[in-house]
Amino acid sequence: MPRCGQPWKGFGRVAPDAFRKAVAEDRVLVGPFVKLPCPQLVEILGTAGFDFAVFDMEHGALSMESIEGLVRSADVTGIAPLVRVPEEEMSLISRVLDVGARGVVVPHISDARAAREVVRYAKFAPQGERSICRFVRAATFSAREAEDYLAHANDEIVVIGMLEGLDGIANLDEIVAVPGIDVIFVGPYDLSQALGVPGQVTSPQVVTEIKRIVDHARSVRKMAGVFVDNLRAAQMWIHEGVRLIAYMTDVGIYHEACREIMDGVARIITGDVLQNDESG
Repeated sequence: MPRCGQPWKGFGRVAPDAFRKAVAEDRVLVGPFVKLPCPQLVEILGTAGFDFAVFDMEHGALSMESIEGLVRSADVTGIAPLVRVPEEEMSLISRVLDVGARGVVVPHISDARAAREVVRYAKFAPQGERSICRFVRAATFSAREAEDYLAHANDEIVVIGMLEGLDGIANLDEIVAVPGIDVIFVGPYDLSQALGVPGQVTSPQVVTEIKRIVDHARSVRKMAGVFVDNLRAAQMWIHEGVRLIAYMTDVGIYHEACREIMDGVARIITGDVLQNDESG
């Protein structure tokens, strides 16, 4: 997996435990949420240098069939494939891990019980009760020896719990203490709604609560993550100790790039001189 911001120089399957090692090393990791079922787009994200992509099954139309293709595209360019499931549901968590996701993102964790359930669903025994099948993509369709697969699978998966509501805030101490939760991730938009300021993700209330969550996570040596939709926010949260930066979405990035082009064309039409145009 490339370092943060370093474009990928070639093709090759990402090592199964690469993303988990990067989390353990407390590196800054950056990647977008992905809503489009487009494998080519995922390859572009990987070659551009993103560290991970979160394939979003909570907000969007991605199916299990499209998830498997997106995971495969992530593998060939060295970008870690993660999947956000819509809820803490055992069979769905198992299925996305079976197709080769390197981590699972579970929204709306409200208490320690929910956090423990997520770990139980995502890990094989003795850490959990994930259903075993070696005839799946994660085990290279049985080409990988069952003993090797089961011995290492738990160490190859990152479990990310999202705190987005008042219950999660109230139960913060007990949630961050749950073994097996690797990353505490904040969804600022849902959090802003829970705090009575919908969409105002830079309001003092929201910022204060995110900082408190980040501090608690780091106090027990767990990575903190947050969603951002601009570089200024990314800069602020990296300085505050956040190490997993979910930067916008594939559709948002594409829209911004298209808008920038058309704004430039509009300036040309009106006679403005473009500055620092490297295209000639």
